[in-house]
Amino acid sequence: MFGPITIPQDAVMLFNTVELKAGTTVEDIELTLGELCSIVKEEYKDDGFIAGQVFEYTGFISDEGSVTENIDVKPHVAIVTYWHSFEQHERSHADKLFKDKFQELFHASDNIRELGYNNLWQGMAEE
Repeated sequence: MFGPITIPQDAVMLFNTVELKAGTTVEDIELTLGELCSIVKEEYKDDGFIAGQVFEYTGFISDEGSVTENIDVKPHVAIVTYWHSFEQHERSHADKLFKDKFQELFHASDNIRELGYNNLWQGMAEE
């Protein structure tokens, strides 16, 4: 469940940010996130899903890596998933099983957006 992942070079990555409503905490949505991740991992493993990660925004902002001043960031989680194709991702999210569970997350959030990316480079530190 918490092991390392391997991402093929030709994978697409979907980056989803879920901004939480005022008064909602990550603990409030943790079960829903876990259930969503289980659905994707089990139901779509043979239909394009490769791997995924969920991150909680912890409040630190890189002064060295940011070029915007006065960054106003709401509490949120980032859901990163890797797929063989964007079309396979879209089919999975159109599925009733996924949509029904996703509605629970939708009700706990102010804003959800999911952007897709093609992989241009990847690498690891050499030992």
